Amino acid sequence: MEKEQNSAAVLKFLVYSLFGIFMFFCPLELGGKSTIPVDHIITFITTHLKTAAKYYILLVMYIGAVLPFIRKNWNKNGISIFFSIAKVCGAVVGTILVFNLNPPAWLSRPDFGPFLYDKLSTPVGLVIPIGSVFLAFLASFGLMEFTGVLMTPIMKPVFRTPGRSAIDAVASFVGSYSIALLITNGVYRQGKYSAREAAIIATGFSTVSATFLLIVAKTLNLMEHWGLYFWVSLVVTFVVTAITARLWPLCSIPDTYFTGKKTEEPAYSGSIFARAWKAGVETASKTAPLPKLVWDNLYAGLNMSFSVIPSIMSVGLLGLVLAEYTPLFDWFGYVFYPFFKVFGIEQAALAGKAAAISLPEMFLPAILVAKTATPLVKFVIAVVSISEILFFSASIPCILGTDIPISLKDIIVIWFERVVLSIVITIPIAMLLGFKDVVEAVAQ
Repeated sequence: MEKEQNSAAVLKFLVYSLFGIFMFFCPLELGGKSTIPVDHIITFITTHLKTAAKYYILLVMYIGAVLPFIRKNWNKNGISIFFSIAKVCGAVVGTILVFNLNPPAWLSRPDFGPFLYDKLSTPVGLVIPIGSVFLAFLASFGLMEFTGVLMTPIMKPVFRTPGRSAIDAVASFVGSYSIALLITNGVYRQGKYSAREAAIIATGFSTVSATFLLIVAKTLNLMEHWGLYFWVSLVVTFVVTAITARLWPLCSIPDTYFTGKKTEEPAYSGSIFARAWKAGVETASKTAPLPKLVWDNLYAGLNMSFSVIPSIMSVGLLGLVLAEYTPLFDWFGYVFYPFFKVFGIEQAALAGKAAAISLPEMFLPAILVAKTATPLVKFVIAVVSISEILFFSASIPCILGTDIPISLKDIIVIWFERVVLSIVITIPIAMLLGFKDVVEAVAQ
């Protein structure tokens, strides 16, 4: 009987975990597009069920707007009040766009309202609940524990996080930050990450996917350097994370647990692979029935969608308006001016503004420098827009929509640290790789 139970646990561990890996980490080419299966599902819905997806997102906005008032937590603190009002505004803006209720010209601009609704809110609003369903296979049948034991010798000393956090890092680059944050929040709720560890992971690993890197590279004419750009972005992102994990405010977040105490991991003997295998199989043997896991994950994903999507529509729009119609980010850009000027960058003011406007939306810097920047500035800004990770149009509302106890003030401080570190690390790398800071070299 014991042998049969062990065999069943091994089978569950292997089959369900491999299916989770397949859904999130194995690119397939369908319809001329090569991406992971979860993304193919999202693409199918946004392409063939476009109208249904549009109204579904609007419904999510409506529910998200009223939930804080139904739950009576809208006025818990200043941030709660701000985002509760922002969610209502997001639902109003979404309604104006969907039903074309005479929106003002600035809101109708393709890079404003339609961009936020069609390119951000819709895919994120679909990937969170759909990704949550398949997340049950990736996170609940031992793969996290297996990876955790294997990666502990690397993750713990370098990033001060458990080995299983390596899954979050891979999920971001292959899938998206929303998927990675779902994983992080789920593991934190189980008591397997402390508040500090979860905050490091959420602000340090939950970057945009390789798809967004591709979009940035195309926008800045960097496709001939795609390999260099991808690997430099990846390395800089995680080097910056290793540093910020040791800086305030992340280092000051307490090692408290959502469950009140740490969920202790069993001690295993043998080689590191044997210990990892035992941890994975034992977890698989104790998991709840699959339907319950799927439902719990879907419920958590829908709750996150209700919190995130209306905020993307309103806070993201506010950031875009401020960047386009006010000098705020021109002024803010001078904060980063010295970090470019110290390296002799000719377009230090332009580069500083580009770094500053990564706060409202990570794609804005690429748009700003696409036409007039030197190859060196383009490459540096392309990397910074990825490694900064935190932006108001999507990732910040996603983080604030989790149970991780990190304040908006702390997030903005971490964003600033990440931008500065990304600049001073990337510029020397770009110079060594031969990118020129000469305006005449720009080919348009």
